[in-house]
Amino acid sequence: MSSKQKLYGPITAFKGQTKLASGLAWDIAIVVRDAIAADAGCKTFLCFDDHSGAFVDFDLSGTDTDIIARLQPVKTQTEPEKKSKPGRPKLGVVSKEVTLLPRHWDWLGQQSGGASATLRKLVAVASKTNTGTQRARQAKAATDNFMRAMLGEQPGYEDAARALYRGEKARFCELTKNWPVDLRDHALCLAEPAFQNRQLREKL
Repeated sequence: MSSKQKLYGPITAFKGQTKLASGLAWDIAIVVRDAIAADAGCKTFLCFDDHSGAFVDFDLSGTDTDIIARLQPVKTQTEPEKKSKPGRPKLGVVSKEVTLLPRHWDWLGQQSGGASATLRKLVAVASKTNTGTQRARQAKAATDNFMRAMLGEQPGYEDAARALYRGEKARFCELTKNWPVDLRDHALCLAEPAFQNRQLREKL
């Protein structure tokens, strides 16, 4: 990948308040370029990165090939195979140093399965919990970015933003039910991981 090339997540494009298309950055850029050419009088074509909710300004000049070359990730050469490290590489297990206090080693030694198995279980549980939390945080930020750009003037916007950050899906839906349909539905789609994370926590 070129050091100057910027990577985007899935992109959603709007013509005014109407959803035009969603998909890969280069595909959406071509769709928007063609839509602009077909409706030169309309200047409200806007694209948003679904991962961040941020507005994206594509360079739409040139041919399809030019646009794809600017936006499609460049494949890099495969790295040479690394030398085997201590552990059981065929099972995906690699040995590395871990530094703990004596009381931590004492506690690990009392667990069934040994220290390594216990540490693997702890890491697995923590990674699942953190993944959900991180996805929820990212979803809230992306939804907030999109809402501020496209829905900031809608009635109930501030209360809807509060409901978003609290993970209150029912209230969010109630406050946004009269918003422009495509914009409202996209905001709800972006926010869904945040609502799911709260529901998961409530079940635990």
